[in-house]
Amino acid sequence: MIFEQLLKKETKLSLIGLGYVGLPIALEFAKKIKVVGFDIKPERVELMKKGIDPSNELTSEAFRDTDILLTSNPEDLRSASFHIIAVPTPTTKTNLPDLTPVIKASETVGKVLKKGDYVVYESTVYPGCTEEDCVPVLERFSGLKYIRDFKVGFSPERINPGDHNHTLTKIVKVTSGCDEESADNITKVYEMIITAGVHKASSIKVAEAAKIIENTQRDINIAFMNELSIIFNKMGINTFEVLEAAGTKWNFLKFFPGLVGGHCIGVDPYYLSYKAKALGYHPQMIDSGRFINDSMGRYIGKQTVKKIVHAGKGLKDSRVLIMGITFKENVTDIRNSKVIDVISELDDFGIKFDIIDPGASKHEVKEEYGIDLKEKPSGKYDAVILAVSHNEYMNLDESFFSSLLNKDGIVVDVKGILRGKIHNHTYWSL
Repeated sequence: MIFEQLLKKETKLSLIGLGYVGLPIALEFAKKIKVVGFDIKPERVELMKKGIDPSNELTSEAFRDTDILLTSNPEDLRSASFHIIAVPTPTTKTNLPDLTPVIKASETVGKVLKKGDYVVYESTVYPGCTEEDCVPVLERFSGLKYIRDFKVGFSPERINPGDHNHTLTKIVKVTSGCDEESADNITKVYEMIITAGVHKASSIKVAEAAKIIENTQRDINIAFMNELSIIFNKMGINTFEVLEAAGTKWNFLKFFPGLVGGHCIGVDPYYLSYKAKALGYHPQMIDSGRFINDSMGRYIGKQTVKKIVHAGKGLKDSRVLIMGITFKENVTDIRNSKVIDVISELDDFGIKFDIIDPGASKHEVKEEYGIDLKEKPSGKYDAVILAVSHNEYMNLDESFFSSLLNKDGIVVDVKGILRGKIHNHTYWSL
C-alpha cells in the first residue's frame, strides 16, 4: 500500500510546482513524510531553501521541522512514488485553455515514473482533461500502462490567496482515483494532513467538474452584481446600499461587484466553456458572465473619465492616482490583474497616472506590464481610484484624500469601502 510506504518513509512524495498552491502542500506533507519539492525555476528554489516563500503567503515558520528536498533537478523525482502536480493552468490571449504547464509537468513525471507509482493532479482543468490529455503523456514518456502499471487521481486545489483563516488543512479536500483502490489510497494520503476532512468523489471527472464549477459559480454571481451596478449607476443609486438592504433577508446571497482577475475565478470558467463548446453546446450564462466581468476595468476607467470631464478639467492635463494593482486585496500577486484595464482606459484618453501598492513588487510590475510603480504619491491629483481594498487602505479618511486632490477632485471607490466617508469631493463607486 502506497499510503503505508509513505508513512514508514520507505518512499517519498513529490510536489511538482511550488507556487502558492504547491508549496503549502509540500511543506504540510513534509511534517509527516519524506517530500521532494520540485520547481522549474532555480531562483525560486534557492529562496525556499532559505525559508522564503516567493509568493509571500507563508512565513519562515512554515519551513521548520520539515523533511523536504527542494530542487530544480527533475532527476531528484526518481526517489518518489507518489507525485502531486500543482502547476498553473492559464488561458491564452484569446481565452482558450493553455495546457502547456500541465503537459510539461506530465512529461517531467512521465520520465521518472515507475511501476506502482501514483500521480495526482491538483491543477484546475475541464472535466476529462486528466484522463484524456495528461494520462497519454504519462504513458508515452514512461512506457507504462495506465491503471495496470501506475495509478492516477485528481484532487483539486482549494487554496485562497491572502486568506489566513481558510488555510490548506482547514478546507475539506475533494479526492478521486482511477479505480477503487487508488481512490482509497489517495484519500488516505491526504487525510494525513487535512484536518477538515476529505470528500471522496466517485470519479476523476466528477472531481474535475466539482472544482471548476466552484469558481464559475462565483464568477456568474459577481457578474450579476456588476451588471446591477451598471444599471443602478444609471438610476443614480448606490449598489452597496441596495445590497445592504437586500442582504437583511436570510436567504439573499451576499456577492458584491468588483474587478475579477487572478488565475482562478477570472480563468477557470473559460475552461468549462471551452469543453462545453467542444461537445457542441454554447454556454450562454458562463460566457455572458465572463464578458461582463472582463469589461468592468474599462467601465471603471470610462466612469472616471466622465467625472473628470464633468468637473471641467482637460483630460490631457489631468493626473490620476491609482491605489492598488494586485489582482485582489492583501496579496502580492499581480498576474491577470484587471486594474490594468482601468489603467489602459485612462491611457487611451491621454490621462497621466501614478500607481502605488503596498505589496506589489516594483520589478514584477515593470516586467509584467511595462509600468513604473511609484513608492508614494507625488503632487496633486484630479482623481484617486481606490482599486484594491488592501488592509492598509481600509481605515483611510477624507482628510487623506483631500491631501492628494486638487479642487473639485474625484474619489473612485471600486469596492465601496469609503461609503459615507467622503463629503467634500465627488464620490463614485460601483
